[in-house]
Amino acid sequence: MSDSMPGPEPEPVEPEAAEAEAETYDPVGPAPLGVERVPTGDAEVDSLLRRLGDADHLATDGHIEVYEDVHRGLRDALTALDARPGPPVPSPMGTPAPSSQHSPPYNRS
Repeated sequence: MSDSMPGPEPEPVEPEAAEAEAETYDPVGPAPLGVERVPTGDAEVDSLLRRLGDADHLATDGHIEVYEDVHRGLRDALTALDARPGPPVPSPMGTPAPSSQHSPPYNRS
């Protein structure tokens, strides 16, 4: 004889009930999130931000492609900023930086 007590029997699931429940599930289709996109003034970045709106018309599994595309474009735009020559960096204390061609004269005073 077993020491364990039998637990309550699980209720049987009617196959018809499971099918009826599956048929009544109606997922909501794609809908815009209503997120306002403010222009930045940079044509490339603004174009990428408008591309985010494409996700509004896709099912959730299609969002990743749009997000990765926009992320890649924004990363490239930021990388391009580093590649542009900027203004010369001032030397500390406002003194002109020594020229790399000649060393400063040696003074024995």
